[in-house]
Amino acid sequence: PWSMAFLPDGAILITERPGRLRIARDGVLQPEPIPGVPEVFAFGQGGLMDLSLHPNFGENRLIYLTYSHGSKSANRTRVARAVFDGSVLQNLEVIFEVSQAKRGGQHFGSRIIWLPDNTMLVSFGDGGNPPVQLDGDLIRKQAQNLNSHLGKVVRLNDDGSVPFDNPFRESTDANAAVWSYGHRNIQGMAFDRVNNRLWSTEHGARGGDELNLVEAGKNYGWPEVTYSQEYTGGEISQERSRAGMIDPKVVWTPAIAPSGLAVYTGDRFPQWQGDLFAGGLVSRDVRRIDLDEKGNVVGEESIPIGQRVRDVRESAEGILYILTDEPNGQLITIEPET
Repeated sequence: PWSMAFLPDGAILITERPGRLRIARDGVLQPEPIPGVPEVFAFGQGGLMDLSLHPNFGENRLIYLTYSHGSKSANRTRVARAVFDGSVLQNLEVIFEVSQAKRGGQHFGSRIIWLPDNTMLVSFGDGGNPPVQLDGDLIRKQAQNLNSHLGKVVRLNDDGSVPFDNPFRESTDANAAVWSYGHRNIQGMAFDRVNNRLWSTEHGARGGDELNLVEAGKNYGWPEVTYSQEYTGGEISQERSRAGMIDPKVVWTPAIAPSGLAVYTGDRFPQWQGDLFAGGLVSRDVRRIDLDEKGNVVGEESIPIGQRVRDVRESAEGILYILTDEPNGQLITIEPET
């Protein structure tokens, strides 16, 4: 499993990385996958990834998927949308894809978040670790290239077109879709509608995982400024902070490998309202990140799960749902004690 989304009737759609879309009703996973999913490149970290319903899903029945497409020598992340009639995907169309193909099976991203104006943010990874290269240099350096989608968050209209008010729309030296840059591999994004804030969690390399408050047009430093170390040992950068680049709100070393992020807004846990909940693949837990009214991190708590946490979502009833991908893939709820 990789992602989940709640349908209006309470059922849950779940993506599985090999390329399956499943549905769970009343705690029972339906045996047959939903037809109509695009062919995916399921290799390494790639496959069928995020899933999101259009804000007006009740009227238009549109769902959005991110997935890796291509081959081991040339692949990229795509965004597709389709009509879900309750049993099958119809009229599937690719509405966006990363600008450059890469090789290997690393760092595809990717999460989808809807903003209040019904535009969407989509995160894309930087393309991979050394020695993976693109255009004669380490591919991770594309995160600082404003003409590339690698290592970026992009903002799109619901049909995949570029909004007129994107931060680099008028620039002659940037791709118009880019919304923020300098990211390594965001696999958690959540929008706080109460305070109008976008949060993300992204994987570092050897340590240096980050929680970021993401804003339009800002540079988050990777790989020029980072707390991460090379997997082979040694520094990626000597700099931890630089003027003109945004510092992370939390740095996790050793790495927790964050994936999935939710802002809690329900009333089942009133003491948690406004807090962030970040899944950890390596830490095998959920981190509750306590925020004050200004968005400052004032505390952190580990909720042990004992499995790799891939996604975290809040239901309409204020229950936290935890999706794990190993050892056997489970859907777990966190509910108040009775």
